[in-house]
Amino acid sequence: MLKPDEGAEYDQVITIDLSKLEPHINGPFTPDLSTPLSAFKDTVKANGWPTTFGAGLIGSCTNSSYQDMTRSESLVKQARAAGLKPKADFFVTPGSEQIRATVERDGLLDTFSEAGSTVLANACGPCIGQWKRTDEVPKDENNAIFSSYNRNFPGRNDGNRKTMNFLASPELVTAMSYSGSTTFNPMTDSITTPSGESFRFQPPVGQDLPSQGFASGNPVFAPETVKPDPTAIVKVSPTSTRLALLDPFESWPSSPDGAPTELSGLKILLKVKGQCTTDTISAAGPWLKFKGHLPNIAENTLIGAVNAETGATNQALDVDGSAHTIPDLAKKWKSQNQPWLVVAEHNYGEGSAREHAALQPRYLGARLIVAKSFARIHETNLKKQGVVPLTFVNESDYDLLSGCDEVSTEGLAQALKVGSEGGDISSSAVSLVVKKKDGEEVRVPLKHALSRDQCGFVLAGSALNLLAKRNSS
Repeated sequence: MLKPDEGAEYDQVITIDLSKLEPHINGPFTPDLSTPLSAFKDTVKANGWPTTFGAGLIGSCTNSSYQDMTRSESLVKQARAAGLKPKADFFVTPGSEQIRATVERDGLLDTFSEAGSTVLANACGPCIGQWKRTDEVPKDENNAIFSSYNRNFPGRNDGNRKTMNFLASPELVTAMSYSGSTTFNPMTDSITTPSGESFRFQPPVGQDLPSQGFASGNPVFAPETVKPDPTAIVKVSPTSTRLALLDPFESWPSSPDGAPTELSGLKILLKVKGQCTTDTISAAGPWLKFKGHLPNIAENTLIGAVNAETGATNQALDVDGSAHTIPDLAKKWKSQNQPWLVVAEHNYGEGSAREHAALQPRYLGARLIVAKSFARIHETNLKKQGVVPLTFVNESDYDLLSGCDEVSTEGLAQALKVGSEGGDISSSAVSLVVKKKDGEEVRVPLKHALSRDQCGFVLAGSALNLLAKRNSS
């Protein structure tokens, strides 16, 4: 039994009445919008959200434990006994080979398949757009799906920014799929069976662990014990569109004596308005086939971002005022050896820990990202690729910056040098010196969260560069 230490005092005490807890549904378009199940029907009507949905999806990496699957299966068995079939297309994605093999051995996959569901490969699957919708919803039409995944940003799940993905537990998604209605409450509402009777789901039951233990699955997927051979040559076809060797990123600029110098002559590629997730920065879906080919997948960089100055999505303006897609202008500036930065609002890089959302901007010439705040994992990923994430001391300074402003840094080079040597840089002053188009110069104070190792990554150009240098020496 957990209990506080004797005499412990707390700044805040939160009391949770477990008897009042109920399931919630999150969405659309963000996991942060949460609605109690009992209030969801009224919320749907108040917001004009679709009252029907085309697909129910359970599983994937987040909610496909053996307990999740057996609880969902218990609901499917209840519905089958009543003669019901899912009204929404129903998809099941085992979260791992071990789970797939175990639920197949124990008959769960047969239960789902016999109920009319589609069992997908054990992979990320529809969570990142790896599936084919079977309800033929037009791309420009508002529609809804329900899933037990953990992210639901616009365009993430099926490439359609108008698809509203509502997140719920696997058992709630399963039960609601039998009604096909977003206003159905499985805890209180009934469904009419083919025989005309009224059917209501009973609370699901499941097993925490399989009684026979977990099946090992296909041995092909087990890790090999072969010792790596660093002399092996990796051969990639020069005509491949899906694989390309990585060239090392350039290191931080330095003086002739090797001391790091300040960045200068950068331009603001884009000032982003509102939410900017890793899906916004590096879209999933059909783009995933290019994950091994950085130049090709970089073609989707920031295509979901909204330009704060024009209100347009995937638009950036060059110095002469000409409009381009964001990756096209980034490529143009890269070809001109013009380094750039992005200015953004809160929680930049929220969502999947998608390494490409840091790799792609770096490849195209990004050296800084300046935001009101960062998602923790993405902030770390940027540093590993040699891009410095910086936050505003005064969030209102976001309003001072515009696309194509010329930018240089003050204090950053010294902070990187001292930090890489193990010095304390927690209070180091870092600023941007910004030259506006009309010649006005403004200074913007910034904060950093660089550790000693991260300073080393940035100075070397990336974490890979630093590791390669250490290994060679």
